[in-house]
Formats: sequence, C-alpha cells, structure tokens
Amino acid sequence: MNKIIVAGIGPGHRDYVLPAVYRAVENSDILIGGKRNLEIFQDFTGETHPITRDLEEVISYIKDKRRDKKITFVVSGDTGFYSMLTYLKRHFSKEDLEVIPGITSLQYLFSKMKEPWQEVPLMSLHGRQQDFLEKLQTFKKVAMLTDNIYTPDRIAEILIKAGLKSTRMTVGENLSYRDERIIEGRPQEIIGAAPYKMAVVVIQYE
Repeated sequence: MNKIIVAGIGPGHRDYVLPAVYRAVENSDILIGGKRNLEIFQDFTGETHPITRDLEEVISYIKDKRRDKKITFVVSGDTGFYSMLTYLKRHFSKEDLEVIPGITSLQYLFSKMKEPWQEVPLMSLHGRQQDFLEKLQTFKKVAMLTDNIYTPDRIAEILIKAGLKSTRMTVGENLSYRDERIIEGRPQEIIGAAPYKMAVVVIQYE
C-alpha cells in the first residue's frame, strides 16, 4: 500500500515550493489539491483531482486509488498550520502518511516585515472565531489568517470598537504573487485600504 504524501507548497508562488515537494509530485501518479494550488504544477502529466467542499468524496477517492497509485496531496502554506493534514489524520494512520513541510504565509509576511516571530501567538480566523483581543493584550503582538468574514478591515473595526485604535496593523494580501500588497497602518488606515483578497494580518499593541 502506497503512502499518501501531504506536501505544503508555501504562500502561493512556485519559487517558494521546496525541491522535496517537486520531487514528490514528479514521482506521483495522482495530484490532489485546491484548484489554485494545482495550477503551480502545470507540467504534471499524471491525473489531477481538485478538491471541493465534499471532503468525504476526496477520502473515498484516495482510499480507492492508493493501493496501486502514488498520491500527493498539496496544501497551501505549511502542513502543520491549519491545513488538511488534520482532516486526513482522522481517516488515515500516521503510517499511511508522509509529510513535507512548507512556508506559511505568516512566516513569509514576517520576513517582509524583517521581524522575528518566535514569540508571537499564531491564530486562524478562517472559518472559526477566536478571541484575538485577549491574546493581543497579553502578548502585545498577534498574527492571524483571515477569511471572507473576518477580513482585515473587519478586524480593524473590532480593534477600534475595543478602544485599540492606536494599534499598528500589517496586512499581507496575495503574498508571493505579482499582485502582492503589504499595507502597514493604524486600524482606520487599514479600513480605508479595503477591500482585501487572500490576506494575513499581524497586529502590534503599543
């Protein structure tokens, strides 16, 4: 039985995909991932299987194919940070999986900010609600993934409502792509630069 390779592909541009991931893809028969993630591997000659909201179908597909096919599942960012790895582990054992890490979008943004991040709480508001205000007041800095509900401007509004209008925000949008946009400013300035697409946010409480 072939192992399922789960590979992080970084923030988006192919320049930030590790060589180990390219080797895994090259040696695979089937490549699974989100549509945008699959576009990075346009030279792949095997079968591609874009994932949809029907994740149970994806699991059934993998179980059906992995006996005689080599499968690589590509995920954005790093495999260990709010990725499909968590879901896959509910259906497959550790022995069934081989994991290749990637660069997270937050890691990329901190490099652009020229800031260390080893002591910064990392969160995700993608499809979930977390109290980032409490962490911000405790640690003075917090970094988070956003979604289409908790957008950077919505987060800025929450900060203003909480009396934290003097905080500094850094928003990274479409990171590593040609239309990358990195904006720094107070919450009101972040609101003024809306709307935003795929974005991550770092907030500093001074």
